[in-house]
Amino acid sequence: MKVLIICTEKLPNPPIKGGAIQTYIAGAIPILSKNHQITILGTNDPKLPHEETIDGVHYVRVPGKLLETYRKGVATYVRENRFDLIHIFNRPRLVSAVHDVAPNSRIILSMHNDMFKKEKIEQEEAKKAINCLDKIITISNYIGEEIVKFYPEAKSKIQTIYSGVDLKRFVPVFTEMGQKLGNSIRKEHNLESKKIILFAGRLSANKGSDVLIHAIHELAKNHPDIALVVIGGRGFSDNRMSDYIAYLRAITYRFPVPVITPGFVNPGQIQNWFAAADIFVCPSQWEEPLARVHYEAMAAGLPIITTARGGNPEVIEVNKNGVIVEKPEDPMEFVKHLTKLLSNPSLCREMGQYGRRFVERKHSWHRVVSDISQVWDEIRTRIENNTATANISLINEEKQNLNENKSEQTLQITEEEVQGHEKKLNDSLEESTEVEDDQTVQDKMKKDKEKNGKGKKDKGQKEKKEQYSRNKKKLPYSPFRKTRSKNLGLVKIKINIFN
Repeated sequence: MKVLIICTEKLPNPPIKGGAIQTYIAGAIPILSKNHQITILGTNDPKLPHEETIDGVHYVRVPGKLLETYRKGVATYVRENRFDLIHIFNRPRLVSAVHDVAPNSRIILSMHNDMFKKEKIEQEEAKKAINCLDKIITISNYIGEEIVKFYPEAKSKIQTIYSGVDLKRFVPVFTEMGQKLGNSIRKEHNLESKKIILFAGRLSANKGSDVLIHAIHELAKNHPDIALVVIGGRGFSDNRMSDYIAYLRAITYRFPVPVITPGFVNPGQIQNWFAAADIFVCPSQWEEPLARVHYEAMAAGLPIITTARGGNPEVIEVNKNGVIVEKPEDPMEFVKHLTKLLSNPSLCREMGQYGRRFVERKHSWHRVVSDISQVWDEIRTRIENNTATANISLINEEKQNLNENKSEQTLQITEEEVQGHEKKLNDSLEESTEVEDDQTVQDKMKKDKEKNGKGKKDKGQKEKKEQYSRNKKKLPYSPFRKTRSKNLGLVKIKINIFN
């Protein structure tokens, strides 16, 4: 199929500046493009050309960092190009605009955040979008449930497909290669003897990095051999200062243990930091859809401490690959779980190994692509069935038109034949004398018989009979009914075209 993937307006593709959605697309596309002709439409970037083809995938970039501007560029491109399937990511507000200019294309929406909230989209626009969609793919059950809460009619279209991770790029810490990568980071930052607790994400209050810092401060009283690594900036690829980042710096000033803040790390290098860690913590305070860092931590063989917020708990098997903090606003809850893991290295190792097997089984990109392909194949089947139905309807319509034309032609021929018969009949009547009726002929024959004697056959009588027969033969065959008039002795004609 010809497939168009429409990314969000925030970050470009490929993910040169990071981004969960951009990383998701980059992970799935190399496999999907083997069986489909794929174009990725995204926002422009000074470092990237307007159009390019990479490994058979066509990339198109349009202006617009604001959704309204971006939507116009998307609509223009879609209007000028035809696709069988259009797969939109995380922007339900693009659905109607796309459907209006491509009514014959099938549309799928992948949801990575709760963008159907009332403050995100008008109710009328949301209902129209849902009606236009063939399928809504969500990255967690939580997101699907939130959509249904506002729009129950969407339930039958929703399917959860969890995200995936590059299992080759993220090397487990318990392997020789993992230890080699980790040791290089540890040596660079003088952390060889430390137990490293890792946070990776956007530095904002809802991500909870400040809560984790307070927990580490308390934990350091009994575990002075720990270190905290905080990876991320105020936004994706953004290391500018913010009030919140200034606050984090203030509370880590003269901290009892090392706090390393490398800022935004290129997506191609982040796996090295995971390889250097001992425990991964996701202290989210908000209803997070399902942070993809969970998959990365498991791929790296790290035990996970996460929060009971949004979709995050959906990938945790408690005490097998991680633990869940029920009260994430309380730093002491993190202290409790961190203390347990730091005091039991074998438990950390077992959780890390289980997590690695977990993602190998359920969250490889091949598994993700398999689920996406199944959805795409269902759409392709519908397209083929609709095409076949349309072809049958077209054939039946052509047959009907052919029959109607044939009937009209038959009717036209019949009328022409009638006119021909009339002409022949008129010509015959003009050329011949009036045909006498039987009674007149019989009277003349009687008189001739009396004149020439009884029983004697007269030559003139024979000639008259022959003349009468000849006159009758001159009249051509016609589908007209003939009646005779006793008064006039002439042939009367009643036209009976179709009975």
